[in-house]
Amino acid sequence: MFQEVRVRFAPSPTGPLHIGGVRTALFNYLFAKKNGGTFYIRIEDTDQKRYVEGAEQYILESLEWLGIFPDETINHNEKFGPYRQSERKDLYKKYADQLIESGDAYYAFDTSEALDEARRSTEAEGGNFIYNHSIREKMDTSLLLSSEEIKARIGAGEDYVIRFKTPTDRTIELTDLIRGSIKFDTNLLDDKVLFKSDGMPTYHLANIVDDHLMLTSHVIRGEEWLPSMPLHVMLYEAFGWDIPEFAHLPLILKPVGNGKLSKRDGDKLGFPTFPLEWKSEEGVSSGYREKGFFPEAVINFLALLGWNDGTDKELYTLEELAESFDLARVNKAGAKFDPEKNKWFNHQYLINKDDETLAKAFAPILYEKGIAVDYSTLVRIVGLIKERANFVAEFWDLGDFFFQAPSEYDAKASKNWKDDTANLMKRTSEELSNIEDFTSTNIETIIKNWMTENEIGMGKIMQPLRLSLVGALKGPHLFDIIEIIGKEETLRRIEKAIETLN
Repeated sequence: MFQEVRVRFAPSPTGPLHIGGVRTALFNYLFAKKNGGTFYIRIEDTDQKRYVEGAEQYILESLEWLGIFPDETINHNEKFGPYRQSERKDLYKKYADQLIESGDAYYAFDTSEALDEARRSTEAEGGNFIYNHSIREKMDTSLLLSSEEIKARIGAGEDYVIRFKTPTDRTIELTDLIRGSIKFDTNLLDDKVLFKSDGMPTYHLANIVDDHLMLTSHVIRGEEWLPSMPLHVMLYEAFGWDIPEFAHLPLILKPVGNGKLSKRDGDKLGFPTFPLEWKSEEGVSSGYREKGFFPEAVINFLALLGWNDGTDKELYTLEELAESFDLARVNKAGAKFDPEKNKWFNHQYLINKDDETLAKAFAPILYEKGIAVDYSTLVRIVGLIKERANFVAEFWDLGDFFFQAPSEYDAKASKNWKDDTANLMKRTSEELSNIEDFTSTNIETIIKNWMTENEIGMGKIMQPLRLSLVGALKGPHLFDIIEIIGKEETLRRIEKAIETLN
């Protein structure tokens, strides 16, 4: 049997990597790290008709951004390389031939027209067309031909495929690490195509051969591959190879209703379904990176889609996930995707980041707006507003008043501006102008003492003052705002508010 844990993520470069694929990669990675094993990435690009330029690089860049680094992949520690199937195509023919020789596979010369006619005929009789034991000897196959006839037809350049000869009258009982015991009736399975006359294997053959040659010990993949499990196990048996353990992950479901999460759901409800932005002829699809999500937050919410460690804990580092991960705690049922909860995860990571890191992330946004600000001041501003943000991009809307005076005043808040407010604001301005130690604590002490001594209600000063400086009744501690924008700017804004709102 297998000497060590070796698992793989084997995507096809047919487009951008869906967030469901990312979770599959993550669970493989966590399983490898938990068991001291190897996580490798193999690109399965045998279907050249569906190949999309740039998709392979996109997949690798996405996983790198998320911190899911493979131990082996293309151009990195290629212990069992190449790690791109199109560069391994010369390997597969001999294995297809081996199955022909053992009687576990056969040549099929059927034309597309013949297949269509067989399908129509079966359905006309009320049946379901399945290319298996019920029909294969009635079709144009090698099962009733001599070896000489087979060689002659192949030598003449006839198109053919090699099909697996599914055994009849057999019940296959398999064990899935997530779903337990599963039974399959081979009479209901079709004879899958394994190899085509163009020299390219299908997914099924290439996948099994490569998993064997790369010593894959566990196959952890999406639920949609569950129907392929009996074929893959029978292929291992036909070759006489050790069979890896299988685990089929539950689907990621739509936020509303049942069904598998799709790009269309994201477009409709306004959230990404890809890790990175993807540009194509159809347009631009947003990505979690470009939407401002931290990679740690994406990893965290994906890990909890279909898995938990049995506790109420929700926030994990990648290292903590690897330490806690157990396939036995992966659910069988699908996990509903929750875009709002994903924002909550990002908020948790944002507020726990140090203010210096966040200030560096916010600085380019200010630069684009032509705003220059002292770095230490920016660090302090970020510290005051980050508790209300889910994303760094929200800092501007939450704190634009730190950098520019309000150009308008919230209509609802302006109702707090009464007949005597202008006079009170002038008096407040005079008190502020006389303060020399212009720090938040000192300003607050002096202004509140002044209000107490003059029996002025808190609401008569504080709300109009905030409206004058911010343009709305929002923002962090008022006296922190006053200290940061400075005395001169504070007095200027109060004067403008008096002129505008009186």
